[in-house]
Amino acid sequence: APDPEPGFAELVAATNYSFLRGASHPAEMVARALDLGLTGIGIADRNSVAGVVRAWAFLKELQVKQPEAVANFRLVVGARLAFADGTPDIVAYPVNRNGWGRLTRLLSAGNLRAQKGDCILELGDLLDHCDDLLLIAMEGDEALLHTLKRARPKSVWLAATMPQSGADARRLAELQRISATTNIPLMATNDALYATAAQRPLHDIITCIREGTTLGKAGKKLRANGERYLKAPAEMKRLFGG
Repeated sequence: APDPEPGFAELVAATNYSFLRGASHPAEMVARALDLGLTGIGIADRNSVAGVVRAWAFLKELQVKQPEAVANFRLVVGARLAFADGTPDIVAYPVNRNGWGRLTRLLSAGNLRAQKGDCILELGDLLDHCDDLLLIAMEGDEALLHTLKRARPKSVWLAATMPQSGADARRLAELQRISATTNIPLMATNDALYATAAQRPLHDIITCIREGTTLGKAGKKLRANGERYLKAPAEMKRLFGG
C-alpha cells in the first residue's frame, strides 16, 4: 500500500488583522486550510489577537453545518510579536487560560506605550509574561534561542521557511545546524500572508500602501515571489525534502 500523505498544520499564518501585511480574512485562511486537508492552522497576527474572533466564529459555524469536515481540524490562536528593540519576530501561542491572560497583558503593555494603532514591545516584556506560552522563533538567532529556551525549556521551536530564493538548501542546512546546536526543534512553515497564490497581487497593493509607494516604484519592497500562501501537505513535503 502507498504511504499515507503526511499530515501538516500551518502554524504561522497572518490575516488582514496584521494591518497592511496580511491579505486574507481570518475565515478565508481557515477555509483554505480545510480545503487543502491541513490538520490545523495557527492564526498569529502582528502584535494583535483581533482576528481570533472571526476565525473562531467561522469554524464554529462549520462545526454546526459540516461537523464531519472539521472533526479532526485544529485552530490555534495567538500573536506574532514584533519588537522595537531589534529582536526578531516571535510567534506566541497560549496553552491555557493563564497563558491567554499573559499574552493579552503583554500586548496591552505594548499598546499603552504607543500611539493608537501601534504596539511597542521589547524582549524583556515577553520574558516577563512567557509562562504558559509556546514560542516559535522566526529567525535562527542563536543567542535569542538560548534565552528563550532558558525561559521556556520545552516550549520553543525554530521556524524553517522555503522562500524559493535560490539559497534555500544552504539556508535550511544552517537552520538544521542551529537546531542541533541549541537542541531546539525545527518547524516547517510558509509564514503565510494570504490564503491562495491568486491573492499575491492584492498583497502587493497592500505592501505599496504600507510603504507609501506605487507598484511601478516599489521594486524590492515587494516580496521577491508569491510563495507566502497556504500549501497542501504533499507540497510542503516536496519543498522540505521530506
